[in-house]
Amino acid sequence: MTARGLIIAAPHSGAGKTTVTLAVLAALRRRGVRVRAAKAGPDYIDPAFHAVVTGAASVNLDSWAMTGDLLDALAAQTVRSADLLVIEGVMGLFDGAAGPDGRRGATADLAAHFGVPVVLVIDAARQAQSAAAVVRGFATHHAAVQGAGVILNRVAGERHRALVADAIAALGVPLLGALPRDTALTLPERHLGLVQAGEHPDLDSLIDRLAATAEHHLDLDALIRIATPFKFAAPTSAAAALPPPGKRIALASDRAFSFVYPHLLEAWRRAGAEIVPFSPLADEPPPQDADSCWLPGGYPELHAESLAAAQTFSAGLRRFAETRPVHGECGGYMVLGESLEDKAGRRHQMTGLLGHATSFAKPKLHLGYRTARLLSDCLLGRGGMIVRGHEFHYASLVSAGFDEPFAELADSDSRMRQKSGGRRGRVTGAFFHAIAAGNHQ
Repeated sequence: MTARGLIIAAPHSGAGKTTVTLAVLAALRRRGVRVRAAKAGPDYIDPAFHAVVTGAASVNLDSWAMTGDLLDALAAQTVRSADLLVIEGVMGLFDGAAGPDGRRGATADLAAHFGVPVVLVIDAARQAQSAAAVVRGFATHHAAVQGAGVILNRVAGERHRALVADAIAALGVPLLGALPRDTALTLPERHLGLVQAGEHPDLDSLIDRLAATAEHHLDLDALIRIATPFKFAAPTSAAAALPPPGKRIALASDRAFSFVYPHLLEAWRRAGAEIVPFSPLADEPPPQDADSCWLPGGYPELHAESLAAAQTFSAGLRRFAETRPVHGECGGYMVLGESLEDKAGRRHQMTGLLGHATSFAKPKLHLGYRTARLLSDCLLGRGGMIVRGHEFHYASLVSAGFDEPFAELADSDSRMRQKSGGRRGRVTGAFFHAIAAGNHQ
């Protein structure tokens, strides 16, 4: 069977895309469908929920950061063992960075690129017949984006559902179901988004509730019917993410360090690298037989006291950095600094491998795509190489230190250019999260 796909999107953030996506995935898997998931754009948390529900890794597909070749390669790898691939959108369907059509990081870019239909999730909580006008606009806005159906979310009752359904029926757009307003289906949140899948207090029960809700309220047969085969070119040798940062990579991996993209790990493994996890929160040092160490992002600000007390980890990391390269992304960068101030204003000593200090005492959102030009050789690549990625954090620098900068960063429309991060000896780090190599436009 040729794998088929569809996209679950919405007019805006907060409409319930993740809840609906998880409900659909769980119900289809109950039916025995070999379903896989992907996430549009840069996101670590939603794909972790996808993976729990489907039993397989969920890949990120990002039309701003990735070349068309890489998008095709990742989609081809994902659908190889699937009957159906469900892509969860990001923000509103057409929302993205400034730039040319198809290269903005918008969910609509993926719909046009892969030729798969869009199911629009409408939050009906504060509207009734007006929802039909929203559906009409989204259905006709872009000729290459095929709107195939609508799912209503947070419906107050049968009368409310009927009012909205009758208005949408006049458009000829299929209504695929309506989920009730139910706080028991809500995923808990904190800064950076949802609470991580591994920290959810009763995720198995939630998945069962979501599956049962989808079975009762959604037309799953119609959802399967509207999915269409993916259109993608055969992967080429140019389809690469980032070169592996060594043959044996020590990867910090626990509740404080969990933000690493599955497509990067898979690319490194395919290139022959071995990933060796260790836990700073368990006071484990990086394995001394590794030839590089990667500290990904996560929530070190929630575990600052424990990390400060993890002296075996800190001492081991400092010994490691004497002879081998170490790189920290966002949360990992914070831990490489001199200190980290938590939400209560308490200062905790970090590893001191770089000279900066960070604070979470007054959270301020830093968000957006970034292009990084590496200023020297490091674990991300050779000096001068272009890497595309993003920033998403609430912490701020309270002291920049005196290290050499790691990279020159530019935002998505190149209006902001600044040197960022730090480099000292074999140690590098920045708030920047890498997604893929390339200077594509």
